[in-house]
Amino acid sequence: MTNNDSVPELTNKEFEEFTKSGLVFIDFFAEWCMPCVMMAPVIDEINEKLKKKIKFGKVNIGDNESLARKFNISSIPNFILFKDGKVIEQFIGAMDAEELEFKLKKFI
Repeated sequence: MTNNDSVPELTNKEFEEFTKSGLVFIDFFAEWCMPCVMMAPVIDEINEKLKKKIKFGKVNIGDNESLARKFNISSIPNFILFKDGKVIEQFIGAMDAEELEFKLKKFI
């Protein structure tokens, strides 16, 4: 897998534009969080499978504390699914690719 296909890391500035239209999955993570690190390849795998239907991005909560506060991120890994800029679902905690794909397919 090439790096151009990997999930982009967003900053406060890019976030609103990135999430404003369509289905968008955001992975809120921190580099010191082991479950978050373990989720990275899972997110990449699901991104590959569903990228034509869902746009994937990630936010480092250490670098973007205001976004973490805005969405009340207290536990990580924390995943939020947006539709046209509005939160429609939130998942907390690590899971395998099958479980994540199953949860997301309900919205496609």
